[in-house]
Amino acid sequence: MAPHSTSSDKAALRSDALARRDALDPETRRAGSLAIAEHALTVAGLAEAALVGAFWPIRSEADPRPLIERLFARSQRVALPKVTPDGLVFREWRAGETLVAGRFGLSEPRDDLPALDPTALIVPLAAFDRRGQRIGYGRGYYDQAISRLSRSGPVLTIGIAFSVQEIQRVPAEPHDRPLDHLVTEAGFVPLTKDL
Repeated sequence: MAPHSTSSDKAALRSDALARRDALDPETRRAGSLAIAEHALTVAGLAEAALVGAFWPIRSEADPRPLIERLFARSQRVALPKVTPDGLVFREWRAGETLVAGRFGLSEPRDDLPALDPTALIVPLAAFDRRGQRIGYGRGYYDQAISRLSRSGPVLTIGIAFSVQEIQRVPAEPHDRPLDHLVTEAGFVPLTKDL
């Protein structure tokens, strides 16, 4: 498949999945985010991660803040990403600390905090399939971050989304990194790498 065709396919799939996500009413999203937090907290290996990379939600995304609160409650540290010209940089965030406005409408940690490398990542996404492939927002930041962090050792990746974001098949490209786990409000999505 030609690269342009793959990009166009991904853009259409992204748009459709985001429209389904946007159509969920706020209470469904709120309840779904709480359920996602409870399920994600039980992912094997997450409790052992010294530093968990998470994200601050935008638009109608599954909200990781209930999960972040539960990570804090069991004394785990959390880092949030900042978009830089070189990709995502993660900086530790503590409950109550002020975030600053970043690119793309993101809320990010302050620039004066040191960059750290999480050993687990809670990953946002627009669409996903049952192979663990995801469609992000089209800039490849998380694929690059996962690749970079993996050079220092294994990185546990957990995608969170609402079940309406599932698609039949993501047109994966060589640089796309499949996720280790996908969690929706309904629980764990069973992943089959050989579909």
